Amino acid sequence: MTRRLISSGSRFEEEIGYSRAVVDGDDIFVSGTTGYDYSTMTIVDDVVGQCDQTFRNIAAALKQADATLDDVVQVLFIVPRREDWEPCWPVVKKYFGVAKPASTLIHANLQTDAMRIEIQVTARRRRQGEQ
Repeated sequence: MTRRLISSGSRFEEEIGYSRAVVDGDDIFVSGTTGYDYSTMTIVDDVVGQCDQTFRNIAAALKQADATLDDVVQVLFIVPRREDWEPCWPVVKKYFGVAKPASTLIHANLQTDAMRIEIQVTARRRRQGEQ
């Protein structure tokens, strides 16, 4: 299979020069994704809402790659404010309760102060019969 690039339609991808996701064989690499609603280019203020939107953005990219959040094998969470992480736990469990990927959390500043969480994932499409 050839390398395939996936776009969310965000203007940032074209302006900066990256893809929302890259598919290489059965592997899917989803770029760090934030809680922007790409259809309106808006972001809500609260971290839980941003976390939920981020997962929906990632799920949309995975769908274009013929995969789902259940195919995620590794995740990196980036949260600028330590106190924002725990409120996100129920949202993370909602979306990753089945996959339970290997996970890392780091605290770091993001591109803008409005962004309160960024999530990067790696997924692997399962072959028929795999669990």
